[in-house]
Amino acid sequence: MLQSCPSSAKNLCRKLVRVLPPTLNKATATTRPVCDVFINHRGIDTKRTIAGLLHDHLFRLGLRPFLDSQSMKPGDRLFGKIDPAIRNCKLGVAIFSPNYCDSYFCLQELALLMENKKRVIPIFCDVKPSQLRVMDYGTRSAEELGRFKWALEEAKYTVGLTFDTLTGDWPEFLNSATKAILNNLVELGASNPSKNRTYILQGRK
Repeated sequence: MLQSCPSSAKNLCRKLVRVLPPTLNKATATTRPVCDVFINHRGIDTKRTIAGLLHDHLFRLGLRPFLDSQSMKPGDRLFGKIDPAIRNCKLGVAIFSPNYCDSYFCLQELALLMENKKRVIPIFCDVKPSQLRVMDYGTRSAEELGRFKWALEEAKYTVGLTFDTLTGDWPEFLNSATKAILNNLVELGASNPSKNRTYILQGRK
């Protein structure tokens, strides 16, 4: 399904390469972030579709996307890996889906992204922003509910992408999402080159 990276994305990749430091040796490579792009998603809805395909698309371009099923191994503590990835990533992608708000982990990750002032690109997959609500099932504290509602509202009022998995054009969507991610990384790198370096050496095959 995935084709080679279109010319527009290749041009964006070249721009990202230009925000590299003049030299990149083994010593500097070890300072790379845990991930460039953190993919926040509800596994039962999107892991085998949008989240998984987007992760592979970004990985093939040489980025370091974080997706729990790909970036973690048996025995890893969830927040021991996820929290540092969120704190050190450059960009978050929140894939909202019908069952997203039922997940404590999805909302917790989203709240951490917002609290760490990360730029987040929302993707509304088979769901409208107005349909997303944090529900009180009596298992969450008032403080947690407040955090989750605030984070969700912040994301809902951010310009994002929409996609219908039944009728949408998959290649077109993946290319559009990738272009949006690369554009944001270029912008972040240009606004603060000393902190926002994206290490793309070459595309992976």
